[in-house]
Amino acid sequence: MVEMFPNMVDVKQYFEAVPAIDHKEVLKNELRSAGLASIIKPGYKVAITAGSRGVTNIADIIKTIVEEVKKVGGKPFIIPAMGSHGGATSEGQIRVLSDLGITEESMGAKIEASMEVKEVGRLENGSPVYVSKVALGADAVIVVGRVKPHTDFKDEVESGLMKMMVIGLGKQKGAQTFHSHGKFGYHNLIVPTARVIMENAPIKLGVAIVENQYHETALIKALAPQDFEKEEKKLLVKAKEWMMRIPFNQLDFLIVEKIGKNISGTGMDPNVTGRFAWPEEKPKDLPDVRIIAALDLTRETEGNAIGVGLADIITKRLFDKINFNDTYMNSLTAGVIGLIAAKIPTTMPTDKDAVELGLTLLNKRADEVRVMRIKNTLELSKFQVSEALLEEVRSNSKLEVLGAPQPMQFDILGNLI
Repeated sequence: MVEMFPNMVDVKQYFEAVPAIDHKEVLKNELRSAGLASIIKPGYKVAITAGSRGVTNIADIIKTIVEEVKKVGGKPFIIPAMGSHGGATSEGQIRVLSDLGITEESMGAKIEASMEVKEVGRLENGSPVYVSKVALGADAVIVVGRVKPHTDFKDEVESGLMKMMVIGLGKQKGAQTFHSHGKFGYHNLIVPTARVIMENAPIKLGVAIVENQYHETALIKALAPQDFEKEEKKLLVKAKEWMMRIPFNQLDFLIVEKIGKNISGTGMDPNVTGRFAWPEEKPKDLPDVRIIAALDLTRETEGNAIGVGLADIITKRLFDKINFNDTYMNSLTAGVIGLIAAKIPTTMPTDKDAVELGLTLLNKRADEVRVMRIKNTLELSKFQVSEALLEEVRSNSKLEVLGAPQPMQFDILGNLI
């Protein structure tokens, strides 16, 4: 009998990463340079946004802003800015923040998580623009967000401060209204919607964060609202340059051990896998992957499996962990594209069954099939590849082979070891 499962070898990937910064000190200096003391008057109620993504050092960053606002006499509080995440409930969004280490006790500030919104204006096409009532009741709003490539589309402005206002501060209603425009909205309405918000809400400052390839905080910039658009475009260029990448142009089979909202807005980042819900949005420099298997959900995602539809095969273990209420709330708020992101792929009993199915469909010999196994799409400094990729690994100066090829191993329950 011909061996179906390929031998796998450990590989380390090296990046020419910009160094991590002392995020607390840099943030303090940025806030002072941006004129925090003149922006925040004594007694001002100051809303500080906190999103749902797994941004490195986010709890430290939010806490530092809270402390600096207090120093100049402001009264800070935290507002979840995450659209429909956490099941689109106040309790759910507080729970999401708690998973990120952001609680009232740890931050020294209240969390105001109401989902109520108010219409603050309309776009030229008549579409309403919504903003959290809590944010509108503040004297100042400080928008905090990571600038990074978006998981659904490519443009000059993608994920960052402007999106944080449009979708985050818009809560579930604002997010759903924006997403109802589909791809047109992503490309044409983020900036105009953000402008309407800045004209009608007390947005006083932004804190933009960019991470390097190792997901360390590499840049923090405090921005005046009038500079959001111009500076975010520049920061996005850096963020794209500093992203981790799969170092192969083509893969037959990508095995992703875990997906989840703390990993990416779509569970596994299309900017890594090359698998976009809208295939036409895929940049040409990303890999072509024939089959993707996702084996499990992260604990932190709390059952939200949005993005599972971008896989071809999943396990019953993953399926059993899906919270369909939270997944559908998140995916359907995202509009038509959310239907794709929430589809349930072919579900196999175990890891072994899932991997075997993928290999069977590829119909290649074990020594020919190009397989890559990763922990998740955030951690690409170490991974495994099949022997068919070894020649490319050895010819790449940024890749190092660690040890000899070993057979794929599964435990008695069929879990990949």
